[in-house]
Amino acid sequence: MQRPLSRTILAALLAVAAPLAIFAADDTKTYTTQEEAPASYQVQGEYVGKLDIDGAEVKYGVQVIALGNDKFEAVTYPGGLPGEGYSGGNYDELMKVTGTASGGKVEYKGDGFVATLHDGRIDVLGEGGNTIGTLEKVVRKSPTLGAKAPEGAIVLFDGSSADAWNNGKVVQEDLLLAACESKEKFGDHTLHLEFRTPYKPDARGQARGNSGLYIQSRYECQVLDSFGLTGADNECGGIYKISKPKVNMCFPPLTWQTYDVDFTAAKYDADGKKTENARATIKHNGVVIHDDLELPSNTPGRHQEGPEADAIYLQGHGNPVVFRNIWVVKK
Repeated sequence: MQRPLSRTILAALLAVAAPLAIFAADDTKTYTTQEEAPASYQVQGEYVGKLDIDGAEVKYGVQVIALGNDKFEAVTYPGGLPGEGYSGGNYDELMKVTGTASGGKVEYKGDGFVATLHDGRIDVLGEGGNTIGTLEKVVRKSPTLGAKAPEGAIVLFDGSSADAWNNGKVVQEDLLLAACESKEKFGDHTLHLEFRTPYKPDARGQARGNSGLYIQSRYECQVLDSFGLTGADNECGGIYKISKPKVNMCFPPLTWQTYDVDFTAAKYDADGKKTENARATIKHNGVVIHDDLELPSNTPGRHQEGPEADAIYLQGHGNPVVFRNIWVVKK
């Protein structure tokens, strides 16, 4: 049986380091591409590895989140990263530690252990300098990233034009900016879209890359930089006021992410009375976060429920959230 890490070792593991620089002066802006992001962005990310605890190899995932002003929070997931070993649960029980960069790195000395993040890895050493384990930085990609529109699909955005959208605006040459709605309206359908949130290390909560996918302009699946957070109903993947995601599958900001939606519209009788609630199955980065979820009502911020088809709305919240590769198949 694998033995869990003690809190002392976890504390050592989660002391995060900035590899070669002090970052506070660069972290007060909003960044929309990885190329323009400051050095702190390279520290933020996901790390995976195994630690030798009393002769047993224990797999762990760590998400390191940049918080600006040289600070980095790290969250540890027993069994592996969300969707790859850690399948959700009580996020309040996860170990979270904040470290501050000083002199290019942060070292944390626990009870006989030292952990340091540098050069894309976290090294955990024991007494005498023996290696307990190393966690390497990984960059995950959604398995549906770049999915091609099947025959019969309605392509809403392929990078060439925003003509299929009311208030559509193309930015960075081939990306669709948030704050637009599809000209075509939909009932039952499947949807694929890809989105990218900005890097705003000094921002917190709803100010950190806020947008939303309004299915049928009525039911909001949140878009937000929720990397490393608990996965609430107002965070990425949450259906606002209705359901939190089964697991927080949010990747780091400036990383392309996917939503794949299978939606069944609410049903109404001839008198306009609702007889069946809408339902949705949603995959975030290839992992099911809502499985045939019943949607008892519309969510706030857009249109009320009704028997007619309605548009897809990409919410604008003053953040430079961008989208690409959007297509729909009517059912």
